[in-house]
Amino acid sequence: MAADDFPPDRTPLHVAIIMDGNGRWATQKGWPRLVGHRRGAERVKHIVEACPDLGVTHLTLYAFSTENWKRSTEEVIGLMTIFSAYIRSEAKRMSAEGVRLRFIGDRTRLDKRLQRLMGWIEARTAENTRLNLTVAINYGGRNELMRATRLLAERAAEGRLDPAQISEDDIAAALDTHDLPDPDLLIRTSGEARVSNYLLWQMAYAEYEFTPTLWPDFTPEDLDNILVKFGARERRFGGVVTA
Repeated sequence: MAADDFPPDRTPLHVAIIMDGNGRWATQKGWPRLVGHRRGAERVKHIVEACPDLGVTHLTLYAFSTENWKRSTEEVIGLMTIFSAYIRSEAKRMSAEGVRLRFIGDRTRLDKRLQRLMGWIEARTAENTRLNLTVAINYGGRNELMRATRLLAERAAEGRLDPAQISEDDIAAALDTHDLPDPDLLIRTSGEARVSNYLLWQMAYAEYEFTPTLWPDFTPEDLDNILVKFGARERRFGGVVTA
């Protein structure tokens, strides 16, 4: 049985992925870590292409966390170069295949040229509807909540918001993902079983799947198999199953 054999309510419309294992994949082969990151970027293309046919309408990828600045200067610069190259090389394909690309995270620390490139591709693909692809760059769940809290505090200080009336909807509306549905499913590759500061608010009722496969080896077939497992789960959202 394939994922698209399940009824719509058993298909995760929004899948979030922590693309882990690029560096280890390369190291195991005796290659520089950046080779693994470049191979990982190629893998993104395959997964993006597969998602619409599997019933996935939203795909959110964790590309670079607020903690990843601790890596070597060479690796950080290399990653930023890969991000820029990906945007340039995939712009035409995304437009042709109906993929809308946008980014979440704090852009202020990113190179100005990369920021402009991100804005350009977001504008170019803004009307596409076949797949909503979101890439998290310089993103951290705690950082996002901190920025959202500051925004709400500023509104309260200006008299535009009553602190006593702040709701979950107000908080969600202040997040980077304010116009996205919460993820139904989180996948992390490479065998690590943690969320690493990723979409902490949004993952409250997501299902989790941790696979030992390293990201460069993760195929559309692997994704399909995980979606099939998701379709067999009973999601209760804090309630109980009734006969």
